[in-house]
Amino acid sequence: QVQLVESGGGLVQAGGSLRLSCAASGRAFSGGTMGWFRQTPGKEREFVGTIANSGKNTGYADSVKGRFTITRDNTKNTVYLQMDNLKPEDTAVYYCAATGRRGLVFRGLEYDYWGQGTQVTVSS
Repeated sequence: QVQLVESGGGLVQAGGSLRLSCAASGRAFSGGTMGWFRQTPGKEREFVGTIANSGKNTGYADSVKGRFTITRDNTKNTVYLQMDNLKPEDTAVYYCAATGRRGLVFRGLEYDYWGQGTQVTVSS
């Protein structure tokens, strides 16, 4: 069993930055791929990015590529989402997710564990 707790959300102006953290506990954190997703009311959950277990490989949605960066620190059991040049359309609840799979994982259905989410609001 894995528990995931996100933090770092908040209100920021367009063009600003935020860094989200996701602390994992419950099993060997370095064993699997992690991902970030987001969701707004009335819309389906959207893939944001993924990072492989080693931390060397990452993948991003086109909408955030070049603005968001995912990193992980396996010694701290934590994955991060650095969000720069934020836009109002980035407003959403952001979720981190974990899977025992290796490599980059883009589909939400392939993740086994989810955090409770953290709200990010970008004002124009």
